[in-house]
Amino acid sequence: MPIGIKPLNDFAFKKTFGTVENKPALISLLNAILNLEPPIVDVTIENPYNHQDFLDDKLSILDIKAIDESQAVYSVEMQLTIHDGLVQRIVFYGCELYADQLRCSDDYTELVPVYSICIANGILWKDAKNVHHAFQLTDKASGRVLDETIQIHTIELPRYNLAEADLTTASTLDRWLYWLLHAHEYEPATLLKLFPETAMQLATQTITRIAEMTEDKTMYDAREKAIRDHQWALNAAHREGKLEGKIEGEIKVICTLEVILGLPLSTETELAKQNLEELQKLTALLQEKARNRV
Repeated sequence: MPIGIKPLNDFAFKKTFGTVENKPALISLLNAILNLEPPIVDVTIENPYNHQDFLDDKLSILDIKAIDESQAVYSVEMQLTIHDGLVQRIVFYGCELYADQLRCSDDYTELVPVYSICIANGILWKDAKNVHHAFQLTDKASGRVLDETIQIHTIELPRYNLAEADLTTASTLDRWLYWLLHAHEYEPATLLKLFPETAMQLATQTITRIAEMTEDKTMYDAREKAIRDHQWALNAAHREGKLEGKIEGEIKVICTLEVILGLPLSTETELAKQNLEELQKLTALLQEKARNRV
């Protein structure tokens, strides 16, 4: 029987990568994305998994913040929905992490690198092709990079299309992305066999325990419901906005036709009381009158 626990669920993601016992999974994911030299060896999770964070049904951005032995800062967040201003928010948050290091009497030389990672279950740039984007402060003319400052990394999961057959030769990052997208579809034994690495074994064991433990499964289901409800609300708002746009457009057409026909002008307030179907009928009537005048 498939595990049925999606790692992209904010509860499952935080429990998989945001607990002290699962540090190897977080370190492996960070190294796969950042590809630093030397690689990250150890981290301290600054905001470890806390059951209290998930007790209400509200969706909030629950990132995982960690520091390594050199005090460099790492932030990983799972973004389930794409909305206007998201890229700007990602940049703002990265800059905020960098600036928040200093207190009044601190010296700028004490600043350490910040690595901000956003794993998005959506498309950030429609004209892009890469799954992974890595941004640094770079001089356009010379190519000089301001190292040891800020890096922002984005992962667009819908662009990922690796097949199971390709896993044996895939990079660690590709293997992690496949696991994030498809782990819920596999039985535990099969998943453990596909991903024998210690870090990935830990991750698989974590989502398997979520499926088996009543309290965790209840919390997971509640978060899935919150995610569905949030997406429904966004879709409803989008539909409502489109409808309002259509109504506004019909009102403008009606007012224009009344001017052309020399008819008494309706006020927008009067017209706004009618539904879209009624406005469309009035538009058709006025258009017919306009055609008959030609």
